[in-house]
Amino acid sequence: MPDHDTLLERVRKLLAKAEDPAVTPAEAELYNTKAAQLIARHGIDNAMLAASGQSGDDITVLKLPIANPYSRDKASLLTSIAYPLRCRTLLHRVGQGVEGVTVFGFRTDLARVELLFTSLLLQASTQLTRVRPEERVFRESLAAYRRTWLHGFARAVHERLTVAEENAARTYSDVAGGKSAELVVRDRTALVQQAFDREYGDLRSAAPRRLSGSGYREGHRAGTRANLDPAALGRRRSALPVR
Repeated sequence: MPDHDTLLERVRKLLAKAEDPAVTPAEAELYNTKAAQLIARHGIDNAMLAASGQSGDDITVLKLPIANPYSRDKASLLTSIAYPLRCRTLLHRVGQGVEGVTVFGFRTDLARVELLFTSLLLQASTQLTRVRPEERVFRESLAAYRRTWLHGFARAVHERLTVAEENAARTYSDVAGGKSAELVVRDRTALVQQAFDREYGDLRSAAPRRLSGSGYREGHRAGTRANLDPAALGRRRSALPVR
């Protein structure tokens, strides 16, 4: 398996190709998909090493602050990243907003969640300052449009990460302690859920939100093009503000 730095360099090169204006949209999507596959493979590598006793990996928590505006939608993006990476989230609500999120998971998976969230929130926030509803949409508020845009962005990211993680586990050829990668991943997911339930199993889930804006499709399209380069995460640790 490649070491961490080698893997990040491979991902960086793939995404540089995807961002080249000379490539077609189909080629760019292919490069982005390959980058997501490498990130997922990195997670499976860590899981298999821990299952075979070659490295330590324990369940812990990560607490991330969430800033306004659109704090609930930013928290939704974090959850959309966390669940495919076998983590669980608890939102800390204040009125109609969210001031922070606690993420439960194995330490190596939490590291991937934090890195991806930092990068993707920056990308979404940067684009969000420019998006506007179409003029033909009668009297739609900018806030409503941006909320649905973020919802679409988060959904696309969730879909991409889910496919990449499932494929990585299914195609992994090695075994750890007699278990396939799919079984190791299933066991880790169950352990995280059990730990989460022990702490917060008596809490009631929030009711589904009803969003009225028309930005979902454009946000989803942006999410399918979002850069999943984990190497970029260390270069920018804070997201741009949304005005």
